[in-house]
Amino acid sequence: MAIMGEAPATADILFQMGLDSACGRSGRADLVAAHKWFNLAAMKGNQEAARYRKEISSEMSAADIAEAQRTAREWLQLH
Repeated sequence: MAIMGEAPATADILFQMGLDSACGRSGRADLVAAHKWFNLAAMKGNQEAARYRKEISSEMSAADIAEAQRTAREWLQLH
């Protein structure tokens, strides 16, 4: 299933969504969403996403990280 229209959810698209969430491009920065997108991008092979995920996780609580991981699993089930 596609994430945006008919375009496949590539590692690069997921990584960009992580960057957008981390810097608040659509409003306020959302580290939980950023972690989710970086996690998904890393799972698809984007090594830079894995580094960013590790970096922002140092600024997150354990509960926030758990929420990000849960939402990533939910996204995978739907897509």
